[in-house]
Amino acid sequence: KMSYKIDVHDYGVRIKNASKFITQGNRVKCTVQFKGREVQHDKLGFDLLNRMAEDMTKICSMEGKPKREGRNLSCILSPRPEVTKAVNDKKRAEDKQKKKDKSKEKEAKSKKGDEEVAAPVAVAAAVGAAAGGSSLDLDDDLGSLDDLLGDGNDDLFN
Repeated sequence: KMSYKIDVHDYGVRIKNASKFITQGNRVKCTVQFKGREVQHDKLGFDLLNRMAEDMTKICSMEGKPKREGRNLSCILSPRPEVTKAVNDKKRAEDKQKKKDKSKEKEAKSKKGDEEVAAPVAVAAAVGAAAGGSSLDLDDDLGSLDDLLGDGNDDLFN
């Protein structure tokens, strides 16, 4: 939003912000507001919007002509196809990189998980071998656990 009497520096700020949004792939609505009798000078508003579109012709184009809506005069600037393509290519590259990083993380986690699963099995095998039994006799281990705990656990749940 701006007035038709906008100063040079303020105009530069508007151009800078509009170009930032357009290079991100967004459309920008430029509005010139008139107060009171300023509506009589709408030709200056048209000139301002046309000048703004000309200053940014490298990155955007004006959709249609500026339109008058009550005390406002507005137009929409949309990014050029080259700018849109560049934004889309950048997004695709970022998504591809994220997908690649995610797959590497999954691989690392699965390798780490395999190591964690293999370690307890190896410990159980070593304990079983040290006890003189085979490492696959899990039923014997469960039976001995019941013997160790005894009937003392019945009091805990009553």
